[in-house]
Amino acid sequence: MRMNRRSFLAAGLAAAAGSVAGKAQAGETGSGQAVVGGEVVLATLLDLSKCIGCGACVEACREANAHKYPEPVKPFPKMYPAKVKAADWSDKRDVDDRLTPYNWLFIQTASGTYDGEPFELNIPRRCLHCQNPPCANLCPWGAASKDGRGIVSINDEICLGGSKCKSVCPWHIPERQTGVGLYLKLAPSLAGNGVMYKCDRCKDRIAAGGIPACVEACPEGVQTIGPRDEILAQARKLAEETGGFLYGDTENGGTNTFYVSPVPFDVLNQAVEKGPGKPHLASVANPFTTEDTLARAVYAAPLAGLAAGVLHLVRGATSEDGNE
Repeated sequence: MRMNRRSFLAAGLAAAAGSVAGKAQAGETGSGQAVVGGEVVLATLLDLSKCIGCGACVEACREANAHKYPEPVKPFPKMYPAKVKAADWSDKRDVDDRLTPYNWLFIQTASGTYDGEPFELNIPRRCLHCQNPPCANLCPWGAASKDGRGIVSINDEICLGGSKCKSVCPWHIPERQTGVGLYLKLAPSLAGNGVMYKCDRCKDRIAAGGIPACVEACPEGVQTIGPRDEILAQARKLAEETGGFLYGDTENGGTNTFYVSPVPFDVLNQAVEKGPGKPHLASVANPFTTEDTLARAVYAAPLAGLAAGVLHLVRGATSEDGNE
């Protein structure tokens, strides 16, 4: 049978779906909640009209996740080619006005005029934990992944810091720290150059039955966390009742973070400072609607899984050697 490019992709997707189904059944509970591998997918709603920019969430995030922050070895190995630059935030750990390996959440302030009225809104920014995350789908080493709760995280034990996750993320969220990670034991002058870091939605706290530190610490009740279907319905209702605007529902094919704002997000995007560590708020299309990206994701996934397994074995071997 002759198979064209579209049929080839369809077959690949079917095979991938069958593989995933063999590992974890996805469906709905009786209440209509999305379930993956027996776990309910969680999402957060942020009501931007409530945020006063106090920074309590930022401090809580730092305190709760400090044990995960990198402790780099210096001096850094000389990298080849020379154009590969070190990314070192270890002496700038107090920076809290952008994303860094030591600051996974920050507050963006947007001010301007909308509908003839002045506005100023504070926007907590972190990883949005996409439903179909490009970082996890396209990481060549399998270091980035999404679990049954919808949490997207990076395994610092096997990440080589190549920053593919950052380049494919529409918001360029992950940040690198040089001088830490497996690359130091593999090929310190050639491989990766560190480890990538970002919000993991306090997955250790969630695993223990708690909630993310930022949600718990907020004195204004800006954030709400719960089953994704319920939170999305709540976000849509809030936007409708207040005449507000919703972000995260369709962006990048849908995320597990929903912002509701009294000001349109294209207006906010023009008002916020953008640049390294300061993501935009523009509309983002679903990248996996294109055949090229689908093909890359489907056929890269098995290779990434194999690479992750190899890196786990390498890490184990190097750890044993270090203990001898």
